[in-house]
Amino acid sequence: MKRNRMIVLLSTITIATTLVACQNTQTQTQEAATSQVQAQQSPPAKPGGEGFGGSDQVTQGEAATNLTTDATVTGETYESTGDDENALRVTGATVTLDGVTVNKTAGATSNTENGDFYGMNAGFLATDGATVTITNSTVNTTAQNGNGVFSYGSGTTVNVSDTTITTTKDNSGGIQTTGGAAMNATNLTVNTAGNSSAAIRTDRGGGTVVVDKGTYTSTGYNSPAVYSTANITVKNATLNAENSEALVIEGQNSITLENTNVTGNMSSTEGSSSDNNVHNVMIYQSMSGDAESGTSTFTMKGGTLTGRNGDQIYVTNTHSVITLEDVTITNQDSSGRLLAILGNDATRGWGTAGANGGQVDLTTTNQTLTGAIEVDTVSTLNFTMGKGTNFTGTINIVKNAEGGTAVDNNAVITVEEGATWTLTGNVKITSLTNKGTINLNGYTITLADGTVLK
Repeated sequence: MKRNRMIVLLSTITIATTLVACQNTQTQTQEAATSQVQAQQSPPAKPGGEGFGGSDQVTQGEAATNLTTDATVTGETYESTGDDENALRVTGATVTLDGVTVNKTAGATSNTENGDFYGMNAGFLATDGATVTITNSTVNTTAQNGNGVFSYGSGTTVNVSDTTITTTKDNSGGIQTTGGAAMNATNLTVNTAGNSSAAIRTDRGGGTVVVDKGTYTSTGYNSPAVYSTANITVKNATLNAENSEALVIEGQNSITLENTNVTGNMSSTEGSSSDNNVHNVMIYQSMSGDAESGTSTFTMKGGTLTGRNGDQIYVTNTHSVITLEDVTITNQDSSGRLLAILGNDATRGWGTAGANGGQVDLTTTNQTLTGAIEVDTVSTLNFTMGKGTNFTGTINIVKNAEGGTAVDNNAVITVEEGATWTLTGNVKITSLTNKGTINLNGYTITLADGTVLK
């Protein structure tokens, strides 16, 4: 994961015969294919030598089978055991795959970044403007850096539905999208077991991912259910991360969830992802070059958000717009905060210590919230409790752990008409606009100008 550097059936025998002949020709010529499938240059490597040695050019390795002409395929099986090799690749063609099986059972990538960025060693790879439709199929990978279904490059689109995708090794996402490609996933069953293997995964260059229905589960460390360096929308689905935070957004990218049930279980003792903070949703900027800096967006409407360990939402070294409406939010860790907006120690290159806080614009509507919100002195929060919001908890400005110079307007709070805030402890914020109801409950609100409300 970047924090450490996450269908049509054949109907005639004639068509089937033609296709087999075509496939044989393509397989024979595959050995002559260059690893540098496209000549465009990759973005700069991570600063400080943090990268994994990715090629200066798009490098995708070989393919056991490479389909380069339009085709419809039914019931075929594609296998790969080679290093740097896809079991099946579609290059620049429009292809429909129904009831196929893709098995990547051996072979490792020689370069992790080429696997993460460009699809080297993935089970299935679509590239070079291909349009691929996959239905009723099975994709299995048991190889390191063996991403399941990979869509790479601007103009490339993968439409995958009613398909089971299983990966078992590290750096092996379920569905992966990079380089500006598109992925449309419907009713998938995705299971990943390796570390740094998000079930829904994007990387350098991002793209657009739309998911509707299905179950997406990760069991490895540093393996969220969704890792976004793209624009990702998920509806009517179930997202589970059994040993990681549930969701991560890096940089100028987004996650939009609608009627989706999300559960995360980030460990405080296993995996390097716990070094800075334990949380369920992380929004940050790594400075790796894999995601452009800018405003991130996290939007959730309906569904559930359950965190089993740590803070519910953690924001650092980025600006984020967060919108919550009618979400059932549960934090099973009684010591975890609802929202933590904090600078970090910069040991991973996430900005400069003392000046790498988060900036959050939070808006809620018809939303029940419980817990503590903390924003440190190098961070900001603009929180609008909209109509129907019921917030039970505290908001406090805390000192930046790295001793950074304080910024203005750390916590600007607005309680709109029809919203209610019930305090569970004393509050320290910058300013307050109240058009709704505040139940002080015997506690005080202290403003930056010295005013104490009690």
